[in-house]
Amino acid sequence: MDSYIPFLIGLGAIVLLTAWLPMVLRPLPLSLPILCVAFGAILFAIGGADAPLPLAHVEMTRLVTEIIVIIALMGAGLKLDRPIGWVRWRTTWRLLAIAMPVSIAGMTFLGWGLLGLGLPTALLLAASLAPTDPVLASDVQVGPPKSGEDGEARFALTSEAGLNDGLAFPFVNLAIAAALAAAGETASGGWLSGWLADWLLIDVIWKIAAGCLIGWTIGRGFAWLSFRLPRQLRLSTTGDGFAALGMTFIAYGIAEAAQSYGFVAVFVTALALRRAEPNHEYHVRLHDFAEQIERVAMMLVLVLFGGALTSGLLAELDWVAVAFCAACLLIVRPLSGLISLSGVACPFGEKAVIAFFGIRGIGSAYYLAYGLTHAEHFERPEYLWSVIALMILTSIVIHGVTVTPALREIDK
Repeated sequence: MDSYIPFLIGLGAIVLLTAWLPMVLRPLPLSLPILCVAFGAILFAIGGADAPLPLAHVEMTRLVTEIIVIIALMGAGLKLDRPIGWVRWRTTWRLLAIAMPVSIAGMTFLGWGLLGLGLPTALLLAASLAPTDPVLASDVQVGPPKSGEDGEARFALTSEAGLNDGLAFPFVNLAIAAALAAAGETASGGWLSGWLADWLLIDVIWKIAAGCLIGWTIGRGFAWLSFRLPRQLRLSTTGDGFAALGMTFIAYGIAEAAQSYGFVAVFVTALALRRAEPNHEYHVRLHDFAEQIERVAMMLVLVLFGGALTSGLLAELDWVAVAFCAACLLIVRPLSGLISLSGVACPFGEKAVIAFFGIRGIGSAYYLAYGLTHAEHFERPEYLWSVIALMILTSIVIHGVTVTPALREIDK
């Protein structure tokens, strides 16, 4: 009971700060994630307690980060006013088709050549770090539905974060397959009959296509329930925003049961629902509830992350890891982003913002936990967690400090 009351007080404070701090921090070069991490580090350091480390609770880490990410994906999809199209989404397609594979290739090379990791482990690290994070990237995303905050930079970063969290999965699965093959745990065979062909046909083609199809079908089904039934039976008539959670879990669960990518399905579900009656107020209710739940969960996880930083999460770091993180954030992502946007008709300032703000966060922790729970042959897992933690911390600080002035100029 002695620890229960302080826990309630602390939880209540976090929930209140979730509502209050974004308004206070809006004009400042600070972000909510920075304060959450700092608060967690100070709290656990003063209290003398050790926060749980992800490697010791890797399955729980995977489950918690998974739930936060899918809720964030639903919110990101619901806030996009722009209809899907080849031309309208051209920036997004370039970031997905060019920037992400180039980033993964560059970070894999750095992990192998600079950190001295084997290729499967270097690929897992790179694939975990490649996707931009939909959870921590709220400051660079578009505004709520129908808000009009839909500039090219904000739109590109929102849509990229929504889709590349699912499209990083093939590369994570490739790392897992390569690790198992190197350990002799997969069937041998030629290229067309071996594990690489299975990866291409199943992990790339089938799972992406099935995730998109399932997500679109479910989204249209929810749209029918919300807007097409007789008025007294419509889901939208209730006005209950918490239905967004039900939609998220159903879409994710069905997609995963079909052996496809649940992350892709959740985001596409939100897009399909958003295109039905795009001016209806119910979209705002759904988005706002999803965003509120996401923000509270994010604060709790980041407080624990801050505590883990003071409890040994960075213990395996060396200067080579610091150089790796700096190169990934300041060279690989910006350069690959600019390469992918060459030829796009938008000002260079917008291109630079899109290329630079590849925020790393909770999604990276999920992918690393996922990889480590699906194969036991990756090298130096403690070191991988230290590198991921440093990358997330550095991204939170650098992007959190620069996002307000940068986007203020872009929004002008």
